[in-house]
Amino acid sequence: MRTLGILAAVAAVAAAVLVAAMPAAAGGGKEVIRAGSCSGSADWKLKLKLDDGRIETEFEVDQNVNGQRWRVVLRRDGVRFFRGIRTTHAPSGSFTVERRPRNPAGPDRITARAVNLKSGQVCRAAATI
Repeated sequence: MRTLGILAAVAAVAAAVLVAAMPAAAGGGKEVIRAGSCSGSADWKLKLKLDDGRIETEFEVDQNVNGQRWRVVLRRDGVRFFRGIRTTHAPSGSFTVERRPRNPAGPDRITARAVNLKSGQVCRAAATI
């Protein structure tokens, strides 16, 4: 009985190690995730991943209120690569912007800014990859 418990624990640890290694092996690139709070009740998350000469960029704002319009700007090293309006949707009251800017040599600083057009709430995110 004790041996069975030890085997189960070893198997669980081995499975956890394999699952943790799978995303890195599958995508083949470095990943950075940052999260924080906006000036009001919303939260943001910025995910960056290197992939085939591009930076997979995903910026999410979660406000828990549907139908809110936000002006969003994304920049790489200070140069804008996305500007647009996004609206929060059900069921979570959030929106996501996904883009793939070029990845020149060296570290890249990605910044994201979103402003709620109704309330003026501001979300600011930044990460370097």
